[in-house]
Amino acid sequence: MSEKITRRDWLAGSAAVALAASGCARPSRLVPSQTTIVRAPAYDQRLYDIVRRLIAVHRLPVQGRSVVLKPNLVEFEPGTTINTHPLLVHAACEAFRALGASQVTIAEGPGHRRDTLDLAEAAGYFRIIPGFEDSFVDLNLDEVTLVDLPRRFSKLRRVYLPNTVLGAALFVSMPKMKTHHWVGATLSMKNLFGVVPGGVYGWPKNVLHWAGIPQSIADLHSVLPRAFTLVDGIVGMEGNGPIQGVPKAMGVLVAGTDPVAVDATCCRLMRIDPSLMDYMQLAAGDPARLAEPNIRQAGESIASLAQPFALLPQFHSLRL
Repeated sequence: MSEKITRRDWLAGSAAVALAASGCARPSRLVPSQTTIVRAPAYDQRLYDIVRRLIAVHRLPVQGRSVVLKPNLVEFEPGTTINTHPLLVHAACEAFRALGASQVTIAEGPGHRRDTLDLAEAAGYFRIIPGFEDSFVDLNLDEVTLVDLPRRFSKLRRVYLPNTVLGAALFVSMPKMKTHHWVGATLSMKNLFGVVPGGVYGWPKNVLHWAGIPQSIADLHSVLPRAFTLVDGIVGMEGNGPIQGVPKAMGVLVAGTDPVAVDATCCRLMRIDPSLMDYMQLAAGDPARLAEPNIRQAGESIASLAQPFALLPQFHSLRL
């Protein structure tokens, strides 16, 4: 943990989150959402303490409740940084169990690979997470429920979603910080594509592309608007992401209970303007939600850690 985050910082952050959750925050047209930025230099044993403290500061109601962790598990190529690192996922598992969660499930539904367990094994999940298969649900094959989309940004009106996700008391999106060749950047809200079941919609889930990718992202966010987010920015991906880009060492984790605010903060760390991102504009509703003064930043400052991610030419206009 960075020395810049003092005990006072953690306690102040906890108090602010608890105050907002209790409904006692000062009246305001727009109550700022808190995001927490911490240094995490490497995928090593320090992650367990960092993640435990990062989760604790947000005072999540975990005791006796079910938690579903949704990493970004897309594809595997040796030497790449495509997927959420399994050590970070295990650190989150251990942290939520220590906080008294009744059950912690890891769940994912990749859009390209049909054999999710083979992909997870290649990506190191079996090796690093003890009993991985017993705690894992393939969302492509899970039982589903047809859900009405509350805001309807895309051509879709309803969508089948996995019961494992819908039944979770706490849903945790754990994306990798990456650029994306269709929408500019893929973070917590784009990570929701993995909850759309391939068993219903096929591979590579083209229904989301036909319906409009930015619009579909906003639709899925409208179903799960208050998911907790923990972004793996220790080593991200720049350039031709989300699969064919190159590693980008950032040494950072970003967390919060408002995915819009977390994704906007991650964009600023990547030196991308979130107000120019189509799906962020749609999901935010009020443009003020994306403005930096309306997001309460705890921990490290954006300025101290920001590094420009290489962007494909069509996205150069997004540069801050």
